[in-house]
Amino acid sequence: MTLSILDLAPIVSGGTAGDALRNTIDLARRAEEQGYRRYWLAEHHFAPGVASSAPAVLIALVAAATSTIRVGSGAVQLGHQTPLSVVEQFGLIDALYPGRIDLGIGRSGQRRAELAKGATVEKKDARIVDGLLIPPPFDWSRLAKHPQLAHYATLLQQPGAQTPDFADQIDDVLAFLHGTHQAHAIPGDGANVQVWILGSSGGQSAQVAGERGLPFAANYHVSPSSVLEAVEAYREAFKPSDALAEPYVIVSADAVVAESEARAHELAKGYGLWVRSIRTGAGAMPYPTPEQADAHVWTDADRELVKDRLDTQFVGSPEQVAGRLRVLRRVTGADELLVTTITHDHEDRVRSYELLADAWDRP
Repeated sequence: MTLSILDLAPIVSGGTAGDALRNTIDLARRAEEQGYRRYWLAEHHFAPGVASSAPAVLIALVAAATSTIRVGSGAVQLGHQTPLSVVEQFGLIDALYPGRIDLGIGRSGQRRAELAKGATVEKKDARIVDGLLIPPPFDWSRLAKHPQLAHYATLLQQPGAQTPDFADQIDDVLAFLHGTHQAHAIPGDGANVQVWILGSSGGQSAQVAGERGLPFAANYHVSPSSVLEAVEAYREAFKPSDALAEPYVIVSADAVVAESEARAHELAKGYGLWVRSIRTGAGAMPYPTPEQADAHVWTDADRELVKDRLDTQFVGSPEQVAGRLRVLRRVTGADELLVTTITHDHEDRVRSYELLADAWDRP
């Protein structure tokens, strides 16, 4: 199977974090039965609607509940931790579940800090590339400067702490894992952990992944406007390594699948309101019901705020969504796709993944 899953452990309206975590474990078990290749857990903080704040802990719980599916992070935010602490956490999990653990690493914390200092986003028009929509870029600088987010950033690090360069951090992670660092991570030294770099642009993450010969995950679901630049920059920078002889790319996508297109759109109604809560600086809200979404009075500013995400969410029947995902795979040259599905009711989410897996297997 060339499909994998990214799970945020969503807390839904009327639900609890405990409900979300139990649903994650149940979904992982069913994903394994359906043949999905990987099950990745995200890292988000201060989000009322997301329970995946500590991916290493959740990865251990999911690995314990499953047998064969690879389990990993999408992604550990390295700017908030030291390379040693990350390697120790993942080395500990690998000691119990060897050969099944993916260490996906991101630099989103550093990127937000850069934007808050005044980095600009180039304005571009929407375009269609061989059937794939590439929307205009979202201006993250406005959100990065939100005073509440600036306060949160101070809580994610010790006072006065300085984050080293991302490339140096990755080199330290690799050195600890390979046992070539002057100090040894126990557990972690020699762990059979697959290291991935996640990125939303053609910037440093793509460059570092390519130069170190690591697999790369590009975010169409978070930053659809720059996915092509990200994979292109990664491939241009790629150098063969002990890990990979040639580039390997996984691309993410948001999707909701149901027996009919109308039913899928009904299930997906809460998505726009949920994205709006993120992009206004409030943090992901508990995922709303379709009825709650219908009750929201949308302004033109609201619609513009979430347009790129709504336009690039794949919603429909199994055949429709599988077809659009094949376009995404073809245009990006992805070796795998990483699918995120959020619905208010857990069984609808499980069913979406079941229908997609069945459709994907059909020619």
